[in-house]
Amino acid sequence: MAGSTFGNHFKITTWGESHGKGIGVVADGCPAGLPLEESDIQNFLDRRKPGQSKFSTQRQEADAVEILSGTFEGKTTGTPISLIVFNKDQRSRDYGDIASYYRPGHADYTFDQKYGFRDYRGGGRSSGRETIGRVAGGAIAAKLLGRLGISFLTYARSIGPVTIPQSPDMLLAQPLPELSRQILSNPLYMPDSASSVQAQDFLSECMRRTDSAGGVIECIITGVPAGIGEPVFDKLDANLAKAIFSIGAVKGFEIGDGFAAAASTGTENNDSFTQANGQISTSTNHAGGILGGISNGSPIIFRAAIKPTPSVASAQKTVTTSGEPIEISIHGRHDPIIVPRAVVVVESMAALTILDLMMENMGSKTEGIASFYQTEN
Repeated sequence: MAGSTFGNHFKITTWGESHGKGIGVVADGCPAGLPLEESDIQNFLDRRKPGQSKFSTQRQEADAVEILSGTFEGKTTGTPISLIVFNKDQRSRDYGDIASYYRPGHADYTFDQKYGFRDYRGGGRSSGRETIGRVAGGAIAAKLLGRLGISFLTYARSIGPVTIPQSPDMLLAQPLPELSRQILSNPLYMPDSASSVQAQDFLSECMRRTDSAGGVIECIITGVPAGIGEPVFDKLDANLAKAIFSIGAVKGFEIGDGFAAAASTGTENNDSFTQANGQISTSTNHAGGILGGISNGSPIIFRAAIKPTPSVASAQKTVTTSGEPIEISIHGRHDPIIVPRAVVVVESMAALTILDLMMENMGSKTEGIASFYQTEN
């Protein structure tokens, strides 16, 4: 299977299956000297692990990470960092009958068509547990970016029909440490408590009907300097789109005003440049912090649309692997909504994208290389 590696300079390769012995990642390209402990990575993994509330699967996994290589005396050595999380509570027996039919909304049929064989226990490589490796690698990237003054504010913008009323500008006007604590303490990772209550009521009704829901995750990245991103195939927004779309549940991506820009005029959509205290900036941020595929110094703002969880206990029509029509009800332990646990996955993929392009940008200017090697020319 190709396609399990992401990045050019800071690379991650994820491995493992939902019901195998474990899930992990190899992160390559991390500079030496970054303080890194298992607790740094565990903080990220705890945000995506199951069983956090009644709105997530009750699979009992601590998702405890172990660092196998790449660190010494609490710092990275510059060599590949290998991380592993052992699976403890698979209950593969819950998936035995799935081998004989195709679940609606899952990758069962497409995997069979591609490989002629599939691991039906929880979806194998297409399972949401594959994102453990992404989050572990993203935790390393986010820590390194934090030392460069780059921070992430990622949250559920909407759950089903419930959308928070605050715009990104309104959220950025609040004290960010306090806002982050509010998001992390919320079972749905929403930055507005009233909206969260409404969303929880909606989800409870979905669960009563043995149905599921989707939503939208919004990410605001601050501190990214102007000039990050390549102008053609490695545009910053293009790489972000690829990174976010690589998450299995994502069905839509937009940056800045996104699809709303199609209904505006040029004079409405353009961000005017201004200068204050010797710093050039924009008076608005319809572009979402990126122009021509390159960051302009404004906050980078994007959104990801997450589909409803496809595993539902309600009756659904499908066919067997031989094409016979049947009706099924999927049993087992499944999330009624993926959005809350996917928030940190979106943030992790964004961190990996930003760091990779920042490392690529280090060779964009001759004076930058000369400064690094302290030469006169």
